[in-house]
Amino acid sequence: MGTTDDLRFHGGADAYLAACPSRQILDVLANKWTMLAMGALSGGTLRFGELRRRLDGITQKMLTQTLRTLERDGLVTRTVYPTIPPRVEYAATGLGESVTALMHAVRVWSEENIDAVLDARDAYDARAAQEVRPVVV
Repeated sequence: MGTTDDLRFHGGADAYLAACPSRQILDVLANKWTMLAMGALSGGTLRFGELRRRLDGITQKMLTQTLRTLERDGLVTRTVYPTIPPRVEYAATGLGESVTALMHAVRVWSEENIDAVLDARDAYDARAAQEVRPVVV
């Protein structure tokens, strides 16, 4: 069974097809920094520095890239106030808020199930360490 570029049969989009543009937004949404930034913004408007402090471990460069992508995709708005120094605030748009609930659910699931995942990893690693693997030359 082959794939087709004719997306009419799938309501206009089918992310399982390589050529489907919806894959681009899946790439954005599946990014951990996107997920965390959108979660932080679901509480309201934040300045860049506030976001950076909230997203422990993110670099200034990565936060800038993430916010630009989210703004370009219509998930975040950027408001610049003409002060010295300039004040810049970020907020989720209606489109951004519509996906935040999904992201929140994934984050909560991750937090609630981390122990089970870590146990599964340990069990896998223990099994893998005991397996005799053929040497490939």
